[in-house]
Amino acid sequence: MNTARLRIGIVTVSDRATRGEYEDKSGPAIRVHLARIVRTPFDEIARLVPDERDLIEAALRELCDVERCALVLTTGGTGPAPRDVTPEATASILEKPLPGMAERMRAISLPRVPGAMLSRQLAGTRGSTLVINLPGSPGAIADCLYAVFPAIPHCLELIGAPRLETHADILEAFRPNH
Repeated sequence: MNTARLRIGIVTVSDRATRGEYEDKSGPAIRVHLARIVRTPFDEIARLVPDERDLIEAALRELCDVERCALVLTTGGTGPAPRDVTPEATASILEKPLPGMAERMRAISLPRVPGAMLSRQLAGTRGSTLVINLPGSPGAIADCLYAVFPAIPHCLELIGAPRLETHADILEAFRPNH
């Protein structure tokens, strides 16, 4: 088991927020939910990048390979618009895709928001880092994060990342009996 301190990266992808035209509400929404869910002390490393594939890729590589984050959560850039390139950037840095996580996020969102079928978010691993694309809407972030989070601690164990404990009264982690 890896006993290093848990590090979590948050990447907000937004042209307008990087230009100061729009207040980033998605990154802070992720922080609020992580604070509620994660019991293990962790360091947060945040990045704000425009919708530019090479800059998104660079931020993801840095958080995975240099900062050694166990978990990297992105928000924004997962739709079908021409500048929405977060999934392409993510796919280019992933070693092992985890399509079940993306499928679960879309499935949980679809009954509430018909447009969820347009979401192209991905999830997968790079070394000992789990990377998950979340939507850009704070409400959708909550739905998606809570839908996949039960599997995150076990995934982190499987890839050799530091152990993550949840507040079981908020969200119980799935850990199979060995």
